Amino acid sequence: MFLAMYLTTVLGNLLIILLIRLDPHLHTPMYFFLSHLAFSDISLSSITVPKMLMNIQAQHHSISYKGCISQMYFFILFVCLDNFLLAAMAYDRYVAICHPLHYITVMREELCVCLVAGSWFFSCVHALLHTLLLIQLSFCASNTVPNFFCDLTALLKLSCSDISLNKLVIFTEGGLLFILPLSSIMGSYILIGRTALKAPSTKRFIKTFSTCGSHLLVVSLYYGTLAGEYFFSSFQNSSDKDIVASVIYTVVTPLLNPFIYSLRNSDIKQALEIVVTKINCFK
Repeated sequence: MFLAMYLTTVLGNLLIILLIRLDPHLHTPMYFFLSHLAFSDISLSSITVPKMLMNIQAQHHSISYKGCISQMYFFILFVCLDNFLLAAMAYDRYVAICHPLHYITVMREELCVCLVAGSWFFSCVHALLHTLLLIQLSFCASNTVPNFFCDLTALLKLSCSDISLNKLVIFTEGGLLFILPLSSIMGSYILIGRTALKAPSTKRFIKTFSTCGSHLLVVSLYYGTLAGEYFFSSFQNSSDKDIVASVIYTVVTPLLNPFIYSLRNSDIKQALEIVVTKINCFK
């Protein structure tokens, strides 16, 4: 089941990236952000799922210390990157729906590049900060990580050092990087909803509500499980709920994103039809 979900995630997101690169009509800010989100989702799943599948197949559940730290760094990096990209996409939709006449001047190429570059920069700094704090801790014995990958909270539970500074950074710096993108997303969709309610066309209202509802479903799953894992979970006791939450935001959400953001989109479908037609012509 996990292999099928992983392959669907990788192939679905790769298809999105390929279509966006090949079709000039998709060279817009929304699809620019979407291509980076698709790459981030592929990376997020690839960091954890292949190792998990290898362990299940070999019946040898182990990972080196360096491998564990590296896995945690890249995991935090791409989780944080997803947060920022979802916020950028929500802002793009807000400008497109609420200020359509100013869309071209507001969402210019320079702004889009700066938003993506800033997302990568702050995500790298965020991941590096938590990694540097973690490697200062001591682990006194051979340990079993209470999760299917090297998650930050799971590793902190195993440390025999004082983790008060790590917890403080998670709740302050981590909380800030969690709340700011979420506030931007919710604020954008609230304004979109208010604009849609004023629309005289019922068809336009239904279309806007359907799109925003689908996006908000993914956002709710993603941020709800992240909040439960990092801000409301116990640092002393492991729980099956932590593993379920991890599965949702590392496997389920990257799997849903291609369907929610793209494969339901008429532009993506049209681009796919054009590519298939060109392939058939070459045959």
